[in-house]
Amino acid sequence: MSLVLGIESSCDETSAAVVEDGRKVLSNIVSSQIDIHNKYGGVVPELACRRHIEIINPIVAEALDKANVKLTDINAIAVTNGPGLIGALLVGASFGKALAYSLNIPLIAVNHLEAHIFAIGLEISELPFPFVCLLVSGGHTSLYLVKDYGKYEELGRTHDDAAGEAYDKVAKMLNLGYPGGPVIDKLALKGSPNAFNFPRALKDSLDFSFSGLKTAVMEYVKGMKVAGLVEKINLSDVSASFQQAVVDVLISKAVSSAKKNASKHIVIAGGVAANSQLRSDLKEKAAKEGVEVHIPSHIYCTDNAAMIAGIGYQKLIRNKIAELDLNPQADLYLSNWG
Repeated sequence: MSLVLGIESSCDETSAAVVEDGRKVLSNIVSSQIDIHNKYGGVVPELACRRHIEIINPIVAEALDKANVKLTDINAIAVTNGPGLIGALLVGASFGKALAYSLNIPLIAVNHLEAHIFAIGLEISELPFPFVCLLVSGGHTSLYLVKDYGKYEELGRTHDDAAGEAYDKVAKMLNLGYPGGPVIDKLALKGSPNAFNFPRALKDSLDFSFSGLKTAVMEYVKGMKVAGLVEKINLSDVSASFQQAVVDVLISKAVSSAKKNASKHIVIAGGVAANSQLRSDLKEKAAKEGVEVHIPSHIYCTDNAAMIAGIGYQKLIRNKIAELDLNPQADLYLSNWG
C-alpha cells in the first residue's frame, strides 16, 4: 500500500489530499477563494498567492487528519508544478519540497493538465486506453488522444480564449459575478438557445477559438447600452444562446476526434466539464456514434489535490521522481514521459 499526499495550488484553490494506491481517496480538502476574487470579476494573482501562504499548512493538516494518517505514514509527496499562476505554484511546490526533504521521501512533479485528464481514474477501475480527452477549463481548452499514462498526442487547442475564460468574461459583461460558468449554466436553463445566432468558429478544424463569440456578446451588450435598453437585456436568453454556441463547438470537435482516431471513449475533464448541458448533450450525441463518455464527479472536475495524488502515484511506481530543486513553470506544456 502506498499513500501519496497531493498538493494543488495552481490558481485560486488551495487543496491537499491523501490517496491510497492511486485510486482510493482517503481525503480531499479544497479551500476556494471565490469570495476574495468575486468583487474583481476574476482571479487577482497576488491575492491568490497570499491566501495560499496563509492556509496551506492547515489545509494539509486537515487532509491528514481526515484520512486518519500521520505525515510519517506518507510514502510520497505529489505537487503541481505547472501550468498556472507562478506565485501560487511556488507556494504549493515549496511546501511539498520541504515536506519531501524533511521526511526523506520521493517528490513527484505533476502537470496540472495531466492530473485533470486522469481525474476520472479516481472513480473507474480501468481506464479505456486509447481515449480522446476534451480538457476544458478556465485556462485551457484542448483535445488529446491519450494512449497510456505519459503518452499523449495533442489533436487541437484554442487559438485564443479558453472556454471557461469566455464564460467568465461574458458573465462580467452581464454583471453576473465570478465565476461565470455556474451562473450562466443556471440562467441558460430558463432561456432560449436560439434567441441569438452567436458564431461557432473553426468548424472544419479540431482547434478552438472563442474570442469571436465573446466579442459578439460584447457588441450586443454595447448596442443595448447605447440604445438605452440595457434593462431590456434578457440574461437567460443571452446565457442560453452563448452556452449553446460553446457546447456545440466542444461536442462536435470531441465526437469528430473520437471518430477520426477510431476511439470508442471520450473523457471530459476540467472545470467546464461540470457544465450540465455539456455533460448531458455530449453523452447523448456520442452515444449515437457508438462512443461512450466518461465524466468525473463535480469535485474532480474543478481543481483538487486528489487528482494530483492519483497521477502522482502512477509516476511514483514508474520511478518518475523529481529533484528537490524543482522549479514550477507557469506555461508548462503537457509532454510525454511514458
